[in-house]
Amino acid sequence: MAKAVKLADIAEKVGVSNVTVSKALSGQKGVSEEMREKIQKRADELGYKQPSAARKESIRRQSYNIGVLIQESYLDKYDSFYWQMYQQVSTCALSYECFTLLEIVGPRMEEQMELPKLLKEQKVHGVIVIGKLSSRFLKMLRTTGSVPVVYMDFTDEEQSTDAVVSDSYYGAYYLTNYLMDQGHTRIAYVGTLLATSSITDRYFGYVKALMERGIQPRKDWQLDDRNIESGYIEEELLQLPAEMPTAFFCNCDLTAGKLIQKLKANGYRVPEDISVAGFDNYIYPGICDVRITTYEVDQVAMAKQAVKILVKRMGKEPCRYGTHVVEGRLVVKESVERI
Repeated sequence: MAKAVKLADIAEKVGVSNVTVSKALSGQKGVSEEMREKIQKRADELGYKQPSAARKESIRRQSYNIGVLIQESYLDKYDSFYWQMYQQVSTCALSYECFTLLEIVGPRMEEQMELPKLLKEQKVHGVIVIGKLSSRFLKMLRTTGSVPVVYMDFTDEEQSTDAVVSDSYYGAYYLTNYLMDQGHTRIAYVGTLLATSSITDRYFGYVKALMERGIQPRKDWQLDDRNIESGYIEEELLQLPAEMPTAFFCNCDLTAGKLIQKLKANGYRVPEDISVAGFDNYIYPGICDVRITTYEVDQVAMAKQAVKILVKRMGKEPCRYGTHVVEGRLVVKESVERI
């Protein structure tokens, strides 16, 4: 095996101190550009690699199997938002020479605390969980699975975990402010609180925006859209209030699309009579013929961050646990009208 090139080897060839070589290669001040170039050239000729770069390359060369777990309710009859998120994770994993294996977590598996086959049969080196599962089930994954776990699009009360989430709180805050800038002060929120952490975070962002402008959120304008147990959006839960607002802010574009269907069935035009905004910038084909103003979730950036963290964990690189928030952007379309 070839001997590793050290700073002293470069210093001897160039005729300078180890400190000068270190400053030149790390981009620090105190070295002229001419000398920096000379040192860099000699380092390249000798095949020198900085320790951090060599470590990253070694980790990148290591091929891992990444398990991806998604609850069955998130993969319904439509082309799911989470299915698209999984595809982004799979694509990103390939750039690290890693492969993904998907397992669907059904209600029975979650209820009976059954360890996923990917972990039971030790087929994966780490796991990404896309979408909230029960706290009991997540705790079992962390303690029994014996591999690193990263959460995607939700957080857990356990602090020593890694999570990557979209900016639900401030995304909702910006979107609600946009609605108020269009003249709307009577705005309802549509989303079952506590069904997921993102729905709840978006509600609080909505509340913050209202209260900053002196508007108190109304209880009768906080509307459910899904069964809190199953997570499924249900038509019978999505009811219009007795007193109508001028705008609805929905926790996701699917709910926004279904709400627009209900509004039209009740004789309202969108956006001429009622404005509707969503979240995600992801709508299923055939749900709605109105292009929905929304806050886009950056799935690509989220997938990159989740895979990057997991690769570090699998490679046993030192890093702090924490929640990583990925910003999105406001996307203005056709469903909101100024009043």
